[in-house]
Amino acid sequence: MATVELTTANFDEVTSQDGTVLVDFWASWCGPCVRFAPVYERSSEKHQDIVFGKVDTEAQQDLAAKFDIRSIPTIMAIRDGVIVFAQPGALPESALESLIEQVQALDMDDVRKKLAAHNH
Repeated sequence: MATVELTTANFDEVTSQDGTVLVDFWASWCGPCVRFAPVYERSSEKHQDIVFGKVDTEAQQDLAAKFDIRSIPTIMAIRDGVIVFAQPGALPESALESLIEQVQALDMDDVRKKLAAHNH
């Protein structure tokens, strides 16, 4: 599955579904973003069960502001509608694969319990 362009119109719909969604916040003028794009694309071909989204921070400034994106690229992982990872910096392919494995292995009931405890 190729990457999906995320916008303010479809972001919530795509990221609130069950399963894993990765989001790459990027811009065309950002050298590391451009170099990371083929790594992200290759990974999207390997993991058909994951949605690989891309947010162009120039075109989608509201989304970038909503998530306080200050440095790009920033990779975000969302599982079952919960943001479980967000970090700036282009990841090497091995680190991206490791992140995917870790996100897929999460016990989401445990994650929700910790979030609920933290928010009280």
